[in-house]
This record gives sequence, C-alpha cells and structure tokens, in this order.
Amino acid sequence: MIPTCVNTVVVGAGQAGLAMSAHLRDHQIDHVVLERDSIAERWRNARWDSLVMNGPAWHDRFPARHFDSDPDGFPGKDEVTRYFEDFAKQIEAPIYCGVEITGTTALPQGGYQVETSQGHIHADHVVAATGPFQIPVIPPIVPDGVVNQLHSFDYHNPAQLPDGAVMVVGAGSSGAQIADELLRSGRKVFLSIGPHDRPPRSYRGKDFVWWLGALGKWQMKTPPAGREHVTIAVSGAYGGTTVDFRKFADRGMVLLGMTEAYDSGVISIADDLAKNIADGDANYLGLLAEADAYIDAHGLDLPPEEDAKIIGADPDCVKTPIRQINLAEQGVTTIIWATGYVQDFSWLKVDAFDANGKPAHNRGVAKADGIYFLGLPWLSMRGSSFIWGVWEDAKYLAAQISNQP
Repeated sequence: MIPTCVNTVVVGAGQAGLAMSAHLRDHQIDHVVLERDSIAERWRNARWDSLVMNGPAWHDRFPARHFDSDPDGFPGKDEVTRYFEDFAKQIEAPIYCGVEITGTTALPQGGYQVETSQGHIHADHVVAATGPFQIPVIPPIVPDGVVNQLHSFDYHNPAQLPDGAVMVVGAGSSGAQIADELLRSGRKVFLSIGPHDRPPRSYRGKDFVWWLGALGKWQMKTPPAGREHVTIAVSGAYGGTTVDFRKFADRGMVLLGMTEAYDSGVISIADDLAKNIADGDANYLGLLAEADAYIDAHGLDLPPEEDAKIIGADPDCVKTPIRQINLAEQGVTTIIWATGYVQDFSWLKVDAFDANGKPAHNRGVAKADGIYFLGLPWLSMRGSSFIWGVWEDAKYLAAQISNQP
C-alpha cells in the first residue's frame, strides 16, 4: 500500500529517480518513488536489442556502485537494467511500480496533492525525475501509409523491418548506430545527417569521456551559443570506435543532407551534407588539438597518435550530394526517425514553467516552492543527463530538501 502522506514524492524510477532516492535516504527523508512501468524501463524496453552504453563502465555509473563487467567495456542494455535493479535493492529504495501519475496540484495549506492510479498522496516536495526521453518525435514530413515508419524508440533489430532499403533520419548516437547495424546486416542504407559533434572514441590512450573531464567540458554550465540541441555522434558498439561517416560511405552507406520535404513519393534533401560533415570534422580535430595542448601543459606521458588527425577523402555522395530520393525507385520500404524526444510534464499542474512551457528552475530547484526537476540536459552542467551527472545533481537537490523547515 502506498503511503498517503510523505515528505517527498519522486516521479520516475530510472537513473534520476534512483539517484534521488539514494540521497534522500542519506538525509533520512521520508519519500516514495513512483514509476508507471518498471525500474529502468527506458533501458529495458525503449532501446534496440544491441544497444550498449556510449561511455565505458568505469565512467557511466553511480559512485556508489560499480558494474560487474570490464570497467573499460561498454555494458549492454540488459546489463544496465540489472545494474539499476540491483542498485535499487542495495539502497532499499521505496519504489512502487505500475503507478500512473494523473495530476499534481498545490494545496491551500501548503504542499502538494499527487493524484495517482492508486489514490492520492500528500507531499511537501515533488521531484520530477522522468528524464529527457519521454515522447518520441517524428517530424510530419512523410504521410502515413507511404512506407513503414517508426521512431528509434520502437526499433529493436533489423529482422523486425520489412525487406528493402532503409532510410535513417538523424545522425546522432542513435541514428549512427542503428544505420551501422542495418548496413552490417546487409541492408541498403541511406543516412540523413544534420549538424552534429563528432568526438573521437579515444585519443592518445584515453577515452573521450576522460578528455571531456580533463578539459573541463563535463562541468560546462551552459551550452555554446547556437549549440544547445546539436547531437553527438559517438558509439560504444563493436568494442567502441570513432564514428566516421566517410567510412560508412566506403562500406556502401549513402549519406544525405537533412531531410526537408516529401511530395509524391520523393523526399527532398537539403544541400548541407558537406557542411555538416566538415563541421563535425572541425569539432573532432578541435578536441584533438585541445587534448594535445593539455598533454603538453601538464607534461603527461601519453603516446602520440598522429594518424588520428588524418581525415579521409570525401566520398562521391558528399562531393556530389543527392538532393532527392525517390523511395520506390531506391527500394526504400522503411524510414527510421532518430529525431529525439519532447518532454511531457502534463501531470505537473503547478506554476513551475516559463512562457514556453519549459521547466523554470535554478539547478533543478523550480520557481514553485517544493518542486524540483532532475535528469534534464544542462540542468546544472553538461553532464546532468548522464548517470554520474544525475548523481551529483540529486545530491544537491536532496540537500535543498533537507534544509527546508
């Protein structure tokens, strides 16, 4: 039975909710974690079968628990799910699964009433720990019924798709990895590439996540101007290699610019492929240059890696970009949209949002007293939506809750 009155209600039992529960427990704060599905549900059922973490196990974890596998390896989604389940047992988290939140409203006497599928709860504090991956977004470009269309959220493996070529739209981590898997399976693949950052998987013996820490990039408080929503093409798949779109093309993948429009069976493609590839290269080479400067400044004994700075020749599809794809002529039977998500806080009926409907907060502390956000990108720093980053943010929020009278 769910308690009807607690100090804090945490909504969501993913990495953010578990981190929050651990720190609330350290402060001996009475709380419950409510989850509409199951612990780590996004890792369990909203990822493709072969997915591995984008960072090595030594880095992408809570400080309070290690992965059981190789620390330099990239755990798969099932191992990540078990990790969070085991952590929930470790901290004895008061989690209630299968509980849907239908509304949260402020009470005249203070605090909040949280309406759930199993009754209502009075809480002094409510933490929205539902994360950044809530509602998949498919742009309204291609009408239903033209070809099979699905979001990366619903992609599991090549066998689920009908025979034929596949067009993947979006070349961040999800799009790049799915396109690579489909190509390896023998499919003809078109990959629509927009603006992106393309870090090295590793450089001079250190993984790129180590370099982001050493160079102070994880702790950046705000994104560079105009780069708030730029995706990152990085992968831990197949042992972890640098994503190189030119090498994809050398293996037979057809690279395209951004997908713009659809008319009568034909998709129009923007003339921006060469620029997007070049900008990704600049990001890649810029990080290598910063790493070299850091090594020199600190006198580190790390092996040189000059070959990493060699950029291959542009393939034909970059030099002579394709501006239209006739789906039937190219045999495209499926489009996979790796085009991100929007957040859904419709259950949170309080004054905690700005004029654009975005959470209004300072380091996760909302403008409405007693409301907190956790797990969002750039909540307090660049690393806020990552496993280790959400741990730091949860520690801060638990302290804020503990200090309330």
